[in-house]
Amino acid sequence: MATEQQIDNPTPTQLPPSSPSILPSYPDMIMEAIEALNDENGSNKSAIAKQIDASYGTLPPAHGTLLAHHLNKMKQSGQLVMVKNNYMKPDPNAPPRRGRGRPPKPKAPLPEGYVPPPPRPRGRPPKERDPHAPIAVPMKITSPSSGGTGKKRGRPRKFPNDTSSPSPSVAPSPSGTPRGRGRPPKVKTPVAAEVGA
Repeated sequence: MATEQQIDNPTPTQLPPSSPSILPSYPDMIMEAIEALNDENGSNKSAIAKQIDASYGTLPPAHGTLLAHHLNKMKQSGQLVMVKNNYMKPDPNAPPRRGRGRPPKPKAPLPEGYVPPPPRPRGRPPKERDPHAPIAVPMKITSPSSGGTGKKRGRPRKFPNDTSSPSPSVAPSPSGTPRGRGRPPKVKTPVAAEVGA
């Protein structure tokens, strides 16, 4: 009896699956819907969606998103024209739309046998030399790390015990104690006690 009940009332899993592969592509469905609606002012998105739903019935769950995506794609490619939120087929007699920006200037035709010069190399061109000047052989630059007797890079080290060149701006203090860093503290003078009050 359970088998008879299952045959009479099939569960949703037993229904034949509606495969979306039977549906034509979205651009085809959109074009057919616009032709079926045949409105001279064009058809809006909701009218196209209703027409597709009425024609094909079982649609994927993301039908609204797919429809919006394909409408935008077809509008950008020029298959559809949008006028006041209505989509319509482009008029075949209408002149093609001009591209954005200024059109390029027409170029004069090049004479036959003309070979364009090679492109300039990158970088700064070398300085022109006097053809009569003797050719100087460049000297090799030796780095100090390679054993040369050159000057070391960077600022020389400070030697605190160096007394060979005393600095004129810093005078030795009369007491002989070294001065501390920073601004010295304010010297407070002792205030005399007031007499007679």
